[in-house]
Amino acid sequence: MTRRDDAGPDHAHQRPDGVSDLTVEALGSLSKALETVERARGHLYGFHQLTGTADLELDRAVRLLRAAGHDGWAERVEEDILGRNVIPGHWTFQIVEAYDRTYYEPFMSLERQAVGTLAAGRQHLYEAEMKEARRTAGHPDHVARPDDLRCGDDAPDRQ
Repeated sequence: MTRRDDAGPDHAHQRPDGVSDLTVEALGSLSKALETVERARGHLYGFHQLTGTADLELDRAVRLLRAAGHDGWAERVEEDILGRNVIPGHWTFQIVEAYDRTYYEPFMSLERQAVGTLAAGRQHLYEAEMKEARRTAGHPDHVARPDDLRCGDDAPDRQ
């Protein structure tokens, strides 16, 4: 395999001509904000799944309360908590759907459009340039591209 260790990032991660430092930084910030929204969305799905798991566990609690002779408490759990909206008119799946439709999808679309228009669709330019600035040329663990990895007998043992 030919090593291209000092060739820099692949074409998809090279700054197009005419794209300024400020544009790269702005797109990097926009992408970082979207990545944070992705994490928030994951937490929202966690909230959705945990709430659903708790609601399903209430079935067991009701059965056990009845078996223990506490019919009144079983009735209260069934009527007051089991299947209850988490906010007025909403179960968690509806919150997730509203978040996706109202915030996540428009944000994701805008970020894609901005990268497409301002950087010819090349994502992660800020990170690619940071990688270039921080790597040590010639070091086997600092290669520029995935296809720069050395394979076979000539690869040093690195454990």
